[in-house]
Amino acid sequence: MNWIIPANNNIYDHEAAFKKWGYIDWKQNSNYSIGDIVYIYCTRPLMKIMYKTQVEKVKMDFSDIVNDKEFWFDKSQYGKAESYVRLRLLNEIEDERLGLNYLLEHGLKGAPQRGVKINSDELKIYIEKIMQEGKNIEILLEEEGTYEIYEGGKSSIKINKYERSPNARQKCIEYHGVSCKICGMNFEEVYGEVGKGFIHVHHIKPISEIDKEYTVDYKNDLIPVCPNCHAMLHRKINGRNLSIDELKKVINRK
Repeated sequence: MNWIIPANNNIYDHEAAFKKWGYIDWKQNSNYSIGDIVYIYCTRPLMKIMYKTQVEKVKMDFSDIVNDKEFWFDKSQYGKAESYVRLRLLNEIEDERLGLNYLLEHGLKGAPQRGVKINSDELKIYIEKIMQEGKNIEILLEEEGTYEIYEGGKSSIKINKYERSPNARQKCIEYHGVSCKICGMNFEEVYGEVGKGFIHVHHIKPISEIDKEYTVDYKNDLIPVCPNCHAMLHRKINGRNLSIDELKKVINRK
């Protein structure tokens, strides 16, 4: 069985809890079975599915759950449930196509107020399609070293994978907006509705230098940029990447 449950990021820090344990122990308001898939729909202001989890344990007592009080912004809500379910994280994604309006177009009856079964095959297939695509696009690939590719030959390169934080990306966009901070391009102004909300987010500090325990500051560590400027920021010139200010000067010289 597949489910959608609502979660308020202003009450509980799901992202941090998942990062620490790889699961969350959540109040059990529905008749889940072990092995069920549960999609977590983040409520306002995000209003989209952002996590795919699988039920690992059900009907847990408060004494059986992990002590996650540190992740409750509203401490008064901690330990209020009668029973709990353990949700193991399978995938984390930030994609506008999993926003409420798109979900409604593909069979969701309304914004989830509590756990709801996904009875629509169309909705189930749609969510999984986006989730599978997200496994390919929600990973930042950082090149290690230099390499050459010869026509007709073979070349191997070493790639490191670094997980992106959907919440940090979303907060960056909410703070900085969706116009490129290098060239000023706004995709909605150029492409209309199809470009609404589209923008890349660049790590000012190279992500390969970020320790896994490092907490990203979305105001100072991230910046919205268009794909062209993003590519230029990652292109090495004389062995190093251009800084944001240097790339701005290149554009302003034209």
